Amino acid sequence: MRILLAAFVMLSAGVQAQAPAADAVERGRYLTAAGSCKHCHTAEGGAAFAGGVAFTTDFGVVYSTNITPDPTTGIGGWSFEQFARAMREGVSADGTKLYPVFPYPSFTKVNDDDLRDIFAYLQTVAPAAKAAPANDMGFPYSQRSLMGVWNALYLDNQRYAPDASQSPEWNRGAYLVQGLSHCGSCHTPRNMLGAEKQDLALSGGTYYDEVAPNLIRPWSAVNLTSAKDGLAAWSMEDIYDYLRTGHSATAGTFGPMNAVITENTSKLTDGDVRAMAVYLKSLPPIERAPKHEMNPADFRAGELLYTIHCGTCHLPTGLGDPSIGPALAGSSVVQAEDPASLINSIIYGATVATPAPPGAWDNMEAFGDKLDDDEIALLSTYMRANWGNRGGRVTEADVAKQR
Repeated sequence: MRILLAAFVMLSAGVQAQAPAADAVERGRYLTAAGSCKHCHTAEGGAAFAGGVAFTTDFGVVYSTNITPDPTTGIGGWSFEQFARAMREGVSADGTKLYPVFPYPSFTKVNDDDLRDIFAYLQTVAPAAKAAPANDMGFPYSQRSLMGVWNALYLDNQRYAPDASQSPEWNRGAYLVQGLSHCGSCHTPRNMLGAEKQDLALSGGTYYDEVAPNLIRPWSAVNLTSAKDGLAAWSMEDIYDYLRTGHSATAGTFGPMNAVITENTSKLTDGDVRAMAVYLKSLPPIERAPKHEMNPADFRAGELLYTIHCGTCHLPTGLGDPSIGPALAGSSVVQAEDPASLINSIIYGATVATPAPPGAWDNMEAFGDKLDDDEIALLSTYMRANWGNRGGRVTEADVAKQR
């Protein structure tokens, strides 16, 4: 999926008796950045917020809708109450039930004041007359009425409640991570019906997005808890730097996270980014990745592949050269329960977010044409089993499905 970072149904110009206050509009502009609304509702080459972005899921393809105030194809006739209901209950103005590709199970935590500011800002967006493409969902998933049962089972329609035992900074971070920034939409595993597994919240998930132009494959979102296969090796400052710039002493962004950094977290205030870092660093560990021991022959074969293709930038120790490549020892991408993102980076390379901050690593070249599936599987398994890393064996089949 394209990372699930967006606001889906917002609201209208035209029905208000007077223009919204300028300060509310500016707050709303900031909050839509926090929710990555523009990114998920703006097709390449299309008008801002006019929808048409395809989201691939296990159940079919869902397209983001037009959320400009166009009265016919957008949401020009929506009231605030209708907007709030869509954001919190996943029900459109005409009663149509929305799919949770639009992350209303997260947006339901957003408070009234913030929703009103988002509402105010979206009234000022230039209207665009563009209808959303029809979703491509097979039966029975095409039956939207079934979402009523889904909501009854999985939707907790409650606003964020501050934890009195935690600091205001921690609570602000929790509010953003759990709510508007909807990090769990990608970083939490889902059950067979597409609902987030709350007992494994933020411990890593899988979603679909481009690995190359017009080629959609799975990606793995890393474990954000303080588990060994998650953020255990990250300091709070590492998390802050990564969210702020896409680069830290521990890791650099690539793939779908580039859009999250450039369209979302890099646009937040220092205080909000730091609050998110404080909250994430506090999460108790949820260990997901199993420890795998390679047999000696496979280990030697993997070590040779690593030495030839990876050792210069990432060093034989796996600790990385600070001026060339990040550490692989302790890497949450390398150790993710689902190795999809690791495999993607080897096959297709890794392009850093643009603009890259000072000191960021260079783009990584693609090895998909240089290495066979069995070699990529051995190389990936070697990195997941070495330097104290935890991670299961990667098979040729795992690699083949990413091609």
